[in-house]
Amino acid sequence: MKLKVDLQADALYLTLSEAPASRSEEISPGIVVDYDDQDQVVGIEMLYLSKRAPAVDVRRLLFETVPQTG
Repeated sequence: MKLKVDLQADALYLTLSEAPASRSEEISPGIVVDYDDQDQVVGIEMLYLSKRAPAVDVRRLLFETVPQTG
């Protein structure tokens, strides 16, 4: 999994798989989901990042894994 923030494009891209995308779908304005040939999600793009999260400092990201229960 890889997270890329492109300040020039004002976009964030979350790569979930190294498989190439065969199609894309804009599921909400500025939110694009990429799918592979098996219709599995391989990436998610968020456009207009500075408008969606204006107070976020993208140079500081915190990743948290929630422990499994049960």
